[in-house]
Amino acid sequence: MYQLLKPILFALSPETAHRITVWLLDLAAAFPPTKWLLRSLYCHAGNRNKVVMGLDFPNPVGLAAGFDKDGRHIEGLACLGFGFVEVGTVTPQPQDGNPQPRLFRLPADHALINRMGFNNEGLDALAGRLKRIREKGVPGGVIIGGNIGKNKITPNEAAESDYLKCFEALFPWVDYFVVNVSSPNTPGLRALQEKEPLTRLLSQLQDRNKAQQAPKPILLKIAPDLTDDQLDDIAEIVKATGLAGVIATNTTISREGLQTDSQEVEAIGAGGLSGAPVRLRATAVIRYLREKLGKGAVIIGVGGIDSPGAAKEKLDAGADLVQVYTGLVYEGPGLVKRIVQHL
Repeated sequence: MYQLLKPILFALSPETAHRITVWLLDLAAAFPPTKWLLRSLYCHAGNRNKVVMGLDFPNPVGLAAGFDKDGRHIEGLACLGFGFVEVGTVTPQPQDGNPQPRLFRLPADHALINRMGFNNEGLDALAGRLKRIREKGVPGGVIIGGNIGKNKITPNEAAESDYLKCFEALFPWVDYFVVNVSSPNTPGLRALQEKEPLTRLLSQLQDRNKAQQAPKPILLKIAPDLTDDQLDDIAEIVKATGLAGVIATNTTISREGLQTDSQEVEAIGAGGLSGAPVRLRATAVIRYLREKLGKGAVIIGVGGIDSPGAAKEKLDAGADLVQVYTGLVYEGPGLVKRIVQHL
């Protein structure tokens, strides 16, 4: 079905295609007959449950943050067979993100470049929506993660306040948290990955977390562009702060090895590259961190997963779970079921 629609969607701008796709998904999920059809087409019927971080995931394939920033499409996404959905990145105050165009396809590379800039409706809107979903009942037992960030106007010295606000507001409504300090599209954000500010930020979040009656897992999302020394620091910080683990990796600022014409890539400009070109680097980061962290920490693998083989590669490297996004754009929702069946 998706392959029939794909040429039409690819004739549109990426953001327009995304809006149409999720509108159609929500529409189909709203009516019992079409909802049943979606689930029969895209959900794997067998038992693929996996317990990670004390959470019972229906299957190990999730949707990465960025697709459903505001938690609007969870019911529809559950019909596509995901075991978990990560909403966000959310910031305390609503923000428009960067000027359009800010999302670009590289079909020759099965890749995307984005400089969205944490566009979202803000914390109150997301928390209210998740509250209603919880009260209604999360469809399909899907695990919900909350990916949290800081507003563009918030200086790095005050970043902890933004992350803590997000943590407090979402705590009753999400199953786990992801601290996003690795997007290349918010000026200065990646500086928070340095050892001192990152340790301070994560320590404050963990202190607030441990004060809760039932603390929730917190993971750190990291960039693929970190050096081995920086990855060593990440591993040390994860252990020192008692973090649940890491998500490896976010998008890259590298443009090496692309098949797309270099002038076209240069004309696109700044942004994070995702998809097939990130696959090997993300896998290498997972393998390196698994060696450094041992078996105790959780690793969620993401980056270039567009086939069952690519998912298995991440798991073989040491990931406990995997997430898709760009692969979904190129391969369609059937990708999730194929991966789950293969695993």
